Amino acid sequence: MKTKIFYSSLIAFFCILFFIFYKGLQNTNIYTPNLETHDKDIPNFNAKIFSQKDKVVSSNEIFNNDKFYLLNIWASWCMPCRDEHPFLINLSNQNNLEIVGLNYKDNNKNAKFFLEKLTNPYKTIISDKEGLIAIEWGAYGVPESFLINKKKIIKRFIGPLNKDSLFEIKSIIK
Repeated sequence: MKTKIFYSSLIAFFCILFFIFYKGLQNTNIYTPNLETHDKDIPNFNAKIFSQKDKVVSSNEIFNNDKFYLLNIWASWCMPCRDEHPFLINLSNQNNLEIVGLNYKDNNKNAKFFLEKLTNPYKTIISDKEGLIAIEWGAYGVPESFLINKKKIIKRFIGPLNKDSLFEIKSIIK
């Protein structure tokens, strides 16, 4: 009798456990970021210039004109960053757009090699060794880009830039 109760309890326990896990699998755990950044002010920050070890620059110095800026968060270890690089090179030829690079949690030597090999599309590169500046921008990962005008974020691109985003950026900045 005791063994029958024990096995019945064990079977009931596993059935309940199975039911809980089964229900858990049906719930979606996909996190969809809030992309509403239209007309949001850019964060204020101070950062080291990538090529100059001790020179610190503020966000007000970088984004000081009324022209368009594209802040691109990138790293040499990021494979999608390599994929989007030709699109950044294409955008760097636009007269009314200045591309600012935010080098994210990267080794300077590797980042310099990356730019030497693939060409540098950035007017200014700032270093974010700890990843704190990217967090202030609300970045979810690399690559990520923010189109800026008059110190306001007007468009956000999560993931690598592609033909569609290239067309969209060019149409906005005209």
